[in-house]
Amino acid sequence: MAAGLEAHMMNRWLVTGAGGMLGRDLVRVLEALNEPVLAATRQDLDITDRFSVRAVVSRYRPTAIVNCAAWTRFHEAETSEAEAHLINGRGARELATICGDRSIRLVHLSTDYVFDGASRRPYAESAATGPINAYGRTKLAGEQAVLELLPDDGTIVRTAWLYGRHGTNFIRKMVRLEQTHKTVDVVDDQWGQPTWSVDLAQQIVALVRHGASGVFHGTSSGETTWYDFARMIFRLLGADPGRIRPVRSDQVADGELRPRYTVLGHAAWREAGLTPIRHWSAALEQSFPLLADEEW
Repeated sequence: MAAGLEAHMMNRWLVTGAGGMLGRDLVRVLEALNEPVLAATRQDLDITDRFSVRAVVSRYRPTAIVNCAAWTRFHEAETSEAEAHLINGRGARELATICGDRSIRLVHLSTDYVFDGASRRPYAESAATGPINAYGRTKLAGEQAVLELLPDDGTIVRTAWLYGRHGTNFIRKMVRLEQTHKTVDVVDDQWGQPTWSVDLAQQIVALVRHGASGVFHGTSSGETTWYDFARMIFRLLGADPGRIRPVRSDQVADGELRPRYTVLGHAAWREAGLTPIRHWSAALEQSFPLLADEEW
């Protein structure tokens, strides 16, 4: 469990986007800790509707809001950037405005796609941003709104390559392909950090309890490629990892729209007195039996 989960002042949590992968795991972690939490799914609460958000906040009176609500359909954002910005940019601004009015701490989930991927060493939390796709631009707009409106009570948590028991993710895709294909082509020139949603949920709780603000990178330690990630999944399935074939980004659909290298640095956690998330391979080994129990 992440550092800082033991002694604390209890918060009242509002989790937006609580029907998604991270939202569901965050609510489960909070409930296990006996923390009061209101889980608001997309159907329960539209974060772009300021009147609805204000009504929920007035009624529930949270001390901390974690915004897991987002437009995550990467491909569709390229042709529907205005609609994606409505949720990822304007929605974040609405939440930040309300939190500022009521002195509520806001944790806003963002993405590694705010970077261009041109680096070859981990991006620091303070590194210059420069998204190369519509999804990244809309998420960066949300970051900027939160940091502008909540300099003391706003926290950005950038995550990447997230997987868990709920929703669409790379592990689920690889398990399905292992069952239906003799060989599977996976890109080997994109680098990142596979991150278990439970690890990230625990890290968010520690962050809020610690009262930290600013930008944090909520990804596992270490780094790998999609190709090597897929090979480890096959090994854990008891399948031959040699069935995974490496390909270049320019050989797959939309490969050029995805940043090649988005490994994120974790200095902010240490500076805040918190421990970064463990190595991605250790998390995958622990989580895989739990994930394998699900209906893929």
